[in-house]
Amino acid sequence: MKKHLNIRVCGNVEGVGFRGSARLKAQSLDLKGFVRNEPDGSVYIEAEGEELNLQKFLDWCRKGPSFAKVQEVSFEESLVKNYKQFVILVV
Repeated sequence: MKKHLNIRVCGNVEGVGFRGSARLKAQSLDLKGFVRNEPDGSVYIEAEGEELNLQKFLDWCRKGPSFAKVQEVSFEESLVKNYKQFVILVV
């Protein structure tokens, strides 16, 4: 069953390739949605897909790419939005 998660990753997660790595990881897990940097220095992600793949993605978010220093990952389940792909948003 498809689920939707809103995820916030805090720590040293900007300028370390987090968004690009998150997109690649999400695509490898057949997840759809987006990732973007936030003004407060965190990274915000909306991801949709099968529950097991979302759990694998959350596990990856807790570590991130090699130069990231993740301090906290919070998430909540939300309504499925039926995204068609996983993209990086630039705001």
